[in-house]
Formats: sequence, C-alpha cells, structure tokens
Amino acid sequence: MEVITSFFTAAWPVIFNVLKVIILALLIWFIGKKVIELALKLTKKGLEKSNVDDGVQSFLMSLVRIALYAILIVVLIGTVGIETTSIAAVFASAGVAIGLALQGSLSNFAGGVLILILKPFKIGDYIVAKGLEGTVVGIDIFYTKLLTTDNRLVVLPNGSLSNSDLVNVSHEPTRRIDLVASVDYSTDIKRVKTILFDIGSNLEYSFEDEAHPVQVYVNSYEASSIDLGLRFWVKAEDYWTAKWEATEQIKEKFDAAGISIPFNQLDVMIKNK
Repeated sequence: MEVITSFFTAAWPVIFNVLKVIILALLIWFIGKKVIELALKLTKKGLEKSNVDDGVQSFLMSLVRIALYAILIVVLIGTVGIETTSIAAVFASAGVAIGLALQGSLSNFAGGVLILILKPFKIGDYIVAKGLEGTVVGIDIFYTKLLTTDNRLVVLPNGSLSNSDLVNVSHEPTRRIDLVASVDYSTDIKRVKTILFDIGSNLEYSFEDEAHPVQVYVNSYEASSIDLGLRFWVKAEDYWTAKWEATEQIKEKFDAAGISIPFNQLDVMIKNK
C-alpha cells in the first residue's frame, strides 16, 4: 500500500501536467474551430458581396479553410510541447520544392483566379489576345478556350492571358463601323458625301441618335485620290454583316452615279522600229 501511495505521490505532478496539457489542447481545439467557422462565414459573405464567380468562391473557401486548420494544428502541436520550428522549416522547404516543380501550372492557376475574379471577359464574349481571336466557350482554372470563326478550338494558358493585352470586342452592345472610300480629284465631294451619308443612314442595321451620329468626312488627300470616311453605329452582333453590306453598296451607288474609284494602272508602250 505504501508503494502504491508513494508511486502516485511521485507520479501525480506528471499526471497533472499531462491532464492540464490535454484539457488545454481540447479547449484550444474547440475554441479554434469556432473561430475558424466564424472566419469562414465572414469570408463567404465578403466573396458573395463581391460577386465572385462560384468556382472561385468554392476554391478560395477551401484554401482559407485548409490554411486556418493548418495554423490551428501548429498551435496545438506547440501547446503539447513539440518544437514547431523544425515542422515549419519542413513545410517551407516542401512548399518551395512544390512551387518550383509546378511553376508554370501555378502561374496559370493564379491567372485563372484573376480572370474569374476581375472578369475581363465572360463565356460568349468575342476577344482578341496574343494574336488570336474567337468566342470564349470555356474558362477553366488553368486554361481559357476560344472557338474561332472557322470553327477551330484554341486553348490559351491563363497565366500568359492574364498578363497580355486583350481586346473584348463584344463587351459593349454597340460598335462603330469605319469605312474609307476613294474618289478622283475631279469628283464633286459634296455629291459623294451625300451618297455616303444616305448609305450610313438608311442601312438596315444602322441606327442614329445624339450619341451615335452618322458621320461623313474628308479623311486624306492621297497621291491619286481623295479618301472620304464614313462612320455609323450598329449592334455588336450585326457588325460584320453591316460592314460587308455597306462596302458593297458604296461600289454599287458610286457606279450608278458615275463616280469612279481610282486604282493603280500600268501603261505599256511598244515601239516598232
């Protein structure tokens, strides 16, 4: 009996310290979980208010959750008495190694997140980027897919796409068409301007208001012609159809009015001895 009593007397400080550490660890775990749940709720509300894409929301929530639980686990390990410096060093080394191995993929991933958050374009938009153009048919976390006008699928890495100049052609509902018509120096300019204005005003696809007027102007004086410009506005989806039709009408109406379009000519003279 005295042996047991002496054993517990000697072991009690150790048992007490172990129980104290376990209780403290449990308290930190449950309090930490509540703090993490609150932080995740606030993060989710912030992302929803920012109108962030659902795919990005899901990814960022998972990333925040993993990071917060990793911090909680490191705190628990430190509470138990295990040295955390070496664990942090291992994680840092592993992170650097993984980052170097996946440098290109991480760049594409970061670019995809930026595109989904900032939304420079969306599915259905017609964009021009890196010498390529087409309709956006897919935005993944690593790549963006374009469908060209001749039905080819183009896959662009998001890393380079997010860091390059980009034109979103269909971002606005309207577009302006700019055409240039060349005439001889002997031509009556006012007559030509009247014809061009009629084409821009009466074309099926064009519309005119205070902010979108039809404009006809003398553009430049060239070596063998006077170039006149025609500007008018159409809906974005009618751009090419309207441009082709207006270009055709210019030729037809110039011919009907007897207005010649100058072109390069070569005179060949043959001398007989």
